[in-house]
Amino acid sequence: MVLLAAAICNKAGKAIISRQFVEMSRARIEGLLAAFPKLMGTGKQHTFVETESVRYVYQPIEKLYMLLITTKASNILEDLETLRLFARVIPEYCRNLDESDIVDQSFPLIFAFDEIVALGYRENVNLAQIKTFTEMDSHEEKVFLAVRQTQEKEAKENMKRKAKELQQQRREMSRHGGSGSNYRGFGNSSVGGRSDSAIIESSLPEPTKASYSAPSKSTGPKKGMQLFPKKKDEDVFLKQLESEGQKVVSAKSSMPSAVAKASTPQVNQDSIHIRVEEKISVSAGRDGGLQNLEVHGLITLKISEDKMARVRIGLSNNDTKGIQLQTHPNIDKKLFGSSSVIGLKNPDKPFPLNQDIGVLKWRFQTQDESFMPLSINCWPSEAGSGCDVNIEYELENEDLELNDVVITIPTPSGVGAPVVGECEGEYHHNSRKNILEWTHPVIDSSNKSGSMEFSMPGHPDDFFPVSVSFVSKKSYCDLEILGVKHVDDDQPAKFSSEVIFYVDKYEIV
Repeated sequence: MVLLAAAICNKAGKAIISRQFVEMSRARIEGLLAAFPKLMGTGKQHTFVETESVRYVYQPIEKLYMLLITTKASNILEDLETLRLFARVIPEYCRNLDESDIVDQSFPLIFAFDEIVALGYRENVNLAQIKTFTEMDSHEEKVFLAVRQTQEKEAKENMKRKAKELQQQRREMSRHGGSGSNYRGFGNSSVGGRSDSAIIESSLPEPTKASYSAPSKSTGPKKGMQLFPKKKDEDVFLKQLESEGQKVVSAKSSMPSAVAKASTPQVNQDSIHIRVEEKISVSAGRDGGLQNLEVHGLITLKISEDKMARVRIGLSNNDTKGIQLQTHPNIDKKLFGSSSVIGLKNPDKPFPLNQDIGVLKWRFQTQDESFMPLSINCWPSEAGSGCDVNIEYELENEDLELNDVVITIPTPSGVGAPVVGECEGEYHHNSRKNILEWTHPVIDSSNKSGSMEFSMPGHPDDFFPVSVSFVSKKSYCDLEILGVKHVDDDQPAKFSSEVIFYVDKYEIV
């Protein structure tokens, strides 16, 4: 099919919004839309009308028309299917379906139209995919806005607290017979051991030290003023949200899928801290077969004490998959190749302090589906006016333990909640996002398989792509830190370590 334009117009042929998919002048599209009402016969119900050059395919939407203009050579069945998808998109953005509502949502509607048709040809997308492509949800923006609101709130609270303290000090001065005249200047006179300037300064807010926790008095000496302690403040803020049942992560997360990483508790860090981090990307077909599986791993080292800076790390590589390892340019490659020990080329040179230093990274890529940590089999089948959906999972690698597993299935909008027959685990239907979330706290060898059945109106394509997220404390590529030793005396050094394996992207399309 060749789709020339899509428009929403009123019964008089006035275009409210119009999107052209081929080169077309404004006068031409306005003329085509103005001619449309004149071509419609009275007393007959049709879904299309034709002229010598174009075909109008339309569907009434209350007082408006959803109109497609195509060539006469296009397939009418495909045109009608495309028209239905356009008509389903409009209620997703417009509640009242009147002209003012259409104008207010004109840009989101045009963006959605562009996802359906490209260069005049229909894209193979469904309603759930269109919403995903156009939402452009930014987790970093949400965290930034939450942080800024909290800063503003805490600054106001600090101002109120300081004002109360100043008012209390004035009352105490009046009670002790003071006249209060000392507050007029910044002289050396003092009341109760405090100078005037110190009292006045105490009334000022501290926006540069706005924290996310409730203000409290300091208990101990301070090393100096800290400007913008973002990391510490943000961690406290996230802990407060987690205590209220919300899972939010830092906007500074260097990897996608930071939500999965946030579910792993932080470990107590020693002077030497080693972090093993892996992320996996999987794209598999709904009819079986693995399109691509890719794992990226990184070992980072952080040393906080100078006396611990000259060390070597022993590594155990139990991988049988054939991963590709690559050391940092400053790491001794010969030492690592012969004994799997990570050390600097110059042993007299220490590691930098208080920095997360990447010392080793690796990569693994395959299309062998036996390497998938978790396989998903989703079978939607049409039954009457709806679909019966059977979905199951199976843990392919029984040595892994996957935590906080969420299997997300898109659902059609505007058809109500699914009717769940059987479910191993828990489920939640989010009607706002049109998704069904199937959750498992843990998937391991004790519950390596499970299934869920539900039914709801829709087409089999509406329930794809299925996405998966999880986090694990075990390395996918079986890399293990054996120990850390000092370079000088070859004695063991105390260290802390953590392993996190999480999902970057995991979809069955």
